[in-house]
Amino acid sequence: MITIYNFAGGARGLRVAWQCEEMGLAYTPVSLTYPTPPDYRAKYPPGSVPFLEDEGGVGLGESVAIMLYLAERYGPTPLLPRAPAALAQVLQFTVFAESAIGGTMNALMAAKFGAPEADKTNWSVRMGEGSVAGGLAYVAAVLGDRPFLVGDDITLADIAVAPALGMWKAALGGEIPGPLEAWRTRLGERPAYQRARAAFPRG
Repeated sequence: MITIYNFAGGARGLRVAWQCEEMGLAYTPVSLTYPTPPDYRAKYPPGSVPFLEDEGGVGLGESVAIMLYLAERYGPTPLLPRAPAALAQVLQFTVFAESAIGGTMNALMAAKFGAPEADKTNWSVRMGEGSVAGGLAYVAAVLGDRPFLVGDDITLADIAVAPALGMWKAALGGEIPGPLEAWRTRLGERPAYQRARAAFPRG
């Protein structure tokens, strides 16, 4: 049985639960408080979320790694297409969601909620904000007026990128390009997404 550890409302764990719902995979959600407790850190020393446990002694963190693991172990799945051009695009956007967007927001959130007032808008913060905004503009340009980032149906690319928009808007007050806001709203209406949100409700 798959077990997913996450914060209540945590966007990165939402990716994993959403993928499980889209693939029809049963899982047990476990909500954690921040900072994560010692028994969890004993299980996963970095202490970050999400973390997934699976049969066969499998345990791994990092949402993108978890997504690729699930697609490989329990696939084949249309979420990770095999045609080379589509596969390349899905892998790019799935990694891009964290390397260019989500990961940069970690430092921005640390500055917003923990830095001294003089450092909340320093040079590195402004550079990070510009980097995220540029990344979102790129995604919006690729999406255009299509319903999904790659092909004619949802893939890991959509599942990886969309929750990052929530962090940008809700936690940092960032602006989401119009096409991405409409796309995010459509994805949020999917039953699988709604079930995933319900698995880790905000307190």
